[in-house]
Amino acid sequence: MASLLESGWQYLITHFSEFQLACLGSFFIHEGVFFLSGLPYIFLERAGWLSKHKIQPKNNSPAAQEKCITRLLLYHFGVNLPVMLVSYPVFKHMGMKISLPLPPWRVVLAQISFYFILEDFVFYWGHRILHTKWLYKHVHSVHHEYATPFGLTSEYAHPAEILFLGFATIIGPALTGPHLSTLWLWMVLRVLETVEAHSGYHFPWSPSNFLPLYGGADFHDYHHRLLYTKSGNYSSTFTYMDWIFGTDKGYRKLKALQSDEDERISKKM
Repeated sequence: MASLLESGWQYLITHFSEFQLACLGSFFIHEGVFFLSGLPYIFLERAGWLSKHKIQPKNNSPAAQEKCITRLLLYHFGVNLPVMLVSYPVFKHMGMKISLPLPPWRVVLAQISFYFILEDFVFYWGHRILHTKWLYKHVHSVHHEYATPFGLTSEYAHPAEILFLGFATIIGPALTGPHLSTLWLWMVLRVLETVEAHSGYHFPWSPSNFLPLYGGADFHDYHHRLLYTKSGNYSSTFTYMDWIFGTDKGYRKLKALQSDEDERISKKM
């Protein structure tokens, strides 16, 4: 497996420049993973399949879904791509590498774990600041146009928010100067996580059923359907920041009430 990965990487670095791989390669990998993982939730919602796993019964109209996709393409090509191009000298200066050999898995695991921890911390405070009155009204309210989120709404946001919260995603790699392959893996995992958190579905196989402190769709859906001043649940991937600062109390109270109700129903049966 390792030799296969290295052979594939050898092909990439032989046929493409570092700039092409770091900027254009990263952009197209992001677009592919984002849309391929997010579009199925639109089809599920329209077809009504697996509706028993849908968190909110309300569906988005086709017009609302199409508006989201159109705006996303505009934001991605008008904001994300330029940011990737501008960021290249920064990552180059911080020590980003593309040469062989590929980094050992223990190094990759350590770096990815660090990125998740740091991103959760920075994202929590950035997200919480965006829920102050002025910033919510003028910036963050764009993201909350969809009270019933679906996968692609994860990146539907005001351009200022894209830059503001995007900092949380890139600060870890900027500090460590990882191999480009590690950066790509981090990007893929982060995209898959945020799409799942906005999916609007909680399945038996959802990561939050298996990973301790993982937020997931049920946790984040609560954040979208409440008023901005009372929502809480500001965390990104893992929920430890909300637990530490008590901003998930409403959610935990709701889950406790639901658990009690389920227990009463099961006793009656």
